Amino acid sequence: MSALKRDDMNKDGTIIIIEDDTDDQFLLEQVFNELAYPNEIIYFPDGQSALDYLLGDIPLPFIILSDINLPKLDGLSLRKKLQTDAAINLRCIPYLYFTTALNQQAVIDAYSSSAQGFFVKPAKFEDIRDTISLIVDYWKKCAAPNNF
Repeated sequence: MSALKRDDMNKDGTIIIIEDDTDDQFLLEQVFNELAYPNEIIYFPDGQSALDYLLGDIPLPFIILSDINLPKLDGLSLRKKLQTDAAINLRCIPYLYFTTALNQQAVIDAYSSSAQGFFVKPAKFEDIRDTISLIVDYWKKCAAPNNF
């Protein structure tokens, strides 16, 4: 059984970013440095390595930002595995898509797997920063069942 526990969730917990594009990782790193959140940021280049990490002995992360188009295990498949795996229960961890894969079917698939958000990666640095700020600030203020 995994060490993930509902009562471990912390709004200052790790932000998991699943992104295979190193340029996008670099931009996100710059955004998070500028926003200066206290959260540790951990990047994964594919869904399988993120899944392996999440199945390990770790405290629950604060949020997960996932691309859709990923090698080894795409973002939609990863979400489904996290949702149905009996060893882990990540329903209270916000799972959001942050992707360039904008089409109606991708959005339908994302929300049918109970994603808590679908955001299109903006092209400009300032817009990326504003979007990330909006996401993190919203979830820091949002109540979750395991905050009680």
